[in-house]
Amino acid sequence: MEILEYGVCRLSVVPVRAETSDKAEQVTQLLFGDHYEVTDQATDRKWLRIRSNFDNYEGWIDEKQHHGISREYFEYLNQAEFKITTDVTSSILYNKSRQIILMGSMIPISSSELFKMEEQFAFIGEAKNLGQKREFEFLRNTVIKYLNSPYMWGGKSTFGVDCSGLTQMVFKICGYRLLRDSTQQATQGKPVNSLHDAKPGDLAFFKNKEGKIHHVGILLEQDKVIHASGRVRVDNLNEQGILNQETKSYTHQFSHLRRVLTE
Repeated sequence: MEILEYGVCRLSVVPVRAETSDKAEQVTQLLFGDHYEVTDQATDRKWLRIRSNFDNYEGWIDEKQHHGISREYFEYLNQAEFKITTDVTSSILYNKSRQIILMGSMIPISSSELFKMEEQFAFIGEAKNLGQKREFEFLRNTVIKYLNSPYMWGGKSTFGVDCSGLTQMVFKICGYRLLRDSTQQATQGKPVNSLHDAKPGDLAFFKNKEGKIHHVGILLEQDKVIHASGRVRVDNLNEQGILNQETKSYTHQFSHLRRVLTE
């Protein structure tokens, strides 16, 4: 597919939609610092079809929310070891204007050099090297920051997140690359035979009546899962599925486990 242009998200969050309309389904989001390829343009030139570099996910963004960059800068973003924010919100000074950005945003500050940007930029907040892999305790502290975040289809932040957006972002902050949808994530990592063999940090997947994967969460303990359903919440887990702690009823049918965290 021909690449028309390259871009990087320079807003706190940008919706990526299934079609060329503000009313269309939001399929995912870009957070500050996410870079992408432009693969198509709507006939009215008001919408751009983009492919996110991190997970190759595609959708449409409003042309007014596009920030174009050169191919050379795009390649630099691919190779640089940038920081990823770990605070629920952080503050940046971008082109002399203050802006709030969200947890999991990419900060163009590398470990080898402080600034190599096309814009003036300063950052205030906590961050870690993107590629630095962290252990379960760090993952646990990260996912707990999303607790009680409202469910939002296609969301990827503490102000609105879906089930696979939660797992993708938590693992991204911890230094691991997960794909966007639960059906895709269900093939990643190593299989875990049963809940008896589970470890904290394992991904738990759930299926619908047709047997298709449609939900994912993260094990905090063998019998506790944190997941986004209405809000980010902690519920009981057994071989049957997720047992809602409040209603005492099963909400999701258990399918299988995968292990992404390295030993």
